[in-house]
Amino acid sequence: MLGAIEAGGTKFVCGLGNEHGEIIERESFSTTTPDETMGQVVRFFENKKVEAIGIGSFGPVDLNKKSPTYGYVTTTPKPHWNQYPILQELQKHIHVPIGFDTDVNAAALGEAQWGAAKGLDSCVYVTIGTGIGAGAIVEGKLLHGLLHPEMGHIPVKRHPEDKYAGNCPYHQDCLEGVAAGPAIEKRWSQKGHNLQQNDQVWEFEAYYLAQAVTHLIYILSPKKIILGGGVMKQKQLFPLIHDQVTQMLNGYVQMDELVSGIDRYIVSPGLGDNAGLSGALLLAKHELLQL
Repeated sequence: MLGAIEAGGTKFVCGLGNEHGEIIERESFSTTTPDETMGQVVRFFENKKVEAIGIGSFGPVDLNKKSPTYGYVTTTPKPHWNQYPILQELQKHIHVPIGFDTDVNAAALGEAQWGAAKGLDSCVYVTIGTGIGAGAIVEGKLLHGLLHPEMGHIPVKRHPEDKYAGNCPYHQDCLEGVAAGPAIEKRWSQKGHNLQQNDQVWEFEAYYLAQAVTHLIYILSPKKIILGGGVMKQKQLFPLIHDQVTQMLNGYVQMDELVSGIDRYIVSPGLGDNAGLSGALLLAKHELLQL
């Protein structure tokens, strides 16, 4: 039995499953203070006989195993979680191998193994919800580097009619600052699910997300782009993004996936809401195999 934790900025999901990605048990709860939230995590795994656990965490996080702050959530704007040692806290209470990566890298891993990118050696998974983040598989491996992909904070060109200043505490009008769920709510004074009939809301949103997708195509050239998270539950976004990406590429990349199959190239998660949790099972399995 393997354990999995999808540590999101809004909610944590804990689960039990197997190496085939099957989720046997799951429980979710709101992300509050570290003490309260991690207490619930520890209680979930108490008396559960797991061989290893995988954590996919909201970030930024430190993934450098040689760093003194490996396993920390670092410069997050989320209250109370800045510089929090999430991995070490779990290790205090649960004495099994623990794999650790970003929540979006875990989701990309799950989608590449069992979901929308199954059989492909590259993909990008982007979540658009409380924040925006992305994980990438490149030539069969998770993409790491100086830090890890932080694609949610790329600069984007403002929509000509958008007067909202943006709400990222670091960059104001980066992608996350203008296109994440809180930005939609602050711009329009209502949550996105109450704005389904307002075409301008989704025109703005598609304009920003299409820029991000276009950047990903040019920089990483993935074989599949998967858009998940709460905002993408608005299914009317997909055809708008497909159209905008086509316009932005303007015929420059002549690949069938982009010319005639863009609706099969930019897609929703094949694993649905289980992408992150399934990927965390793989992180657990990989950690176990390294012993």
